[in-house]
Amino acid sequence: MSPVLLVHGGAGRYPEADDRAGALEGCEAAAREGWAVLRAGGSALDAVQAAVMALEDDPRFNAGSGSVLNAEGRVEMDAAIMDGSTVRAGAVAAVTTLRNPVAAARRVLEEGRTVLRVGPAAEAFARAQGLEAVEPAALITPRQQARWQAAHETVGCVALDAQGRLAAATSTGGLFDKPPGRVGDSALIGCGTYADERGAVSCTGQGEAIIRAALAMRVLSGLGADADPQAVARQALLWLAQRTGAEAGLILLDHQGRSAVVHNAPYMAFCRIEGEGRMSRGL
Repeated sequence: MSPVLLVHGGAGRYPEADDRAGALEGCEAAAREGWAVLRAGGSALDAVQAAVMALEDDPRFNAGSGSVLNAEGRVEMDAAIMDGSTVRAGAVAAVTTLRNPVAAARRVLEEGRTVLRVGPAAEAFARAQGLEAVEPAALITPRQQARWQAAHETVGCVALDAQGRLAAATSTGGLFDKPPGRVGDSALIGCGTYADERGAVSCTGQGEAIIRAALAMRVLSGLGADADPQAVARQALLWLAQRTGAEAGLILLDHQGRSAVVHNAPYMAFCRIEGEGRMSRGL
């Protein structure tokens, strides 16, 4: 099986040319991190974690160190990761002190007693697992403090490894100016993130609408053996837009390595690497 990895930097408006260029650069760098795992024979699960951690560490994206601020001027982050070969999943939500929420989500998956942990209890769990915690102020970049918002959205990755295993991961700082305690679609399995033997999906956009649509599961439910991934993804996004009026986007990878990138926002940065390292990227 030929590995494939696909990263997105979020559906958004990217008002400045520098924002668009930065989003493409960041997606490419993250995709290379994930691809290095696959090229070395690593698992899809390890690859999506590596790629999303790179995006969380990049302040140009609304995840980890670049997360937008809530109504109280604080960072609250959500993340999820899922192994399609076992349908094991882990997620954290409303965390404020974790440098890499997706790493905490991975520990939830591995520990196996729960799927979703939230707030201070999720942070305590992550610290007990040896993950790095930081002061919340360290996650507020000068860019965020000055603008109190971000041009970008949720980030995510889907991958297929050489053993045919699929995985998905998604991470976000959530909605700008959101009420404290709000949890979006990214951390909710079947909504913003899902993977099984059919495919892997990571979504971005207006979280409440994505939750109501259970968008990730809706996409995979339409992915039959002969279905075209791009057509399936477009149909799901069209349904969402018609029913809710929401802007959103998603990346999809099926068990054959076929992919789809769809969105109805002005832009959604993405980068795909496949085969012998062939790369494509766009907005």
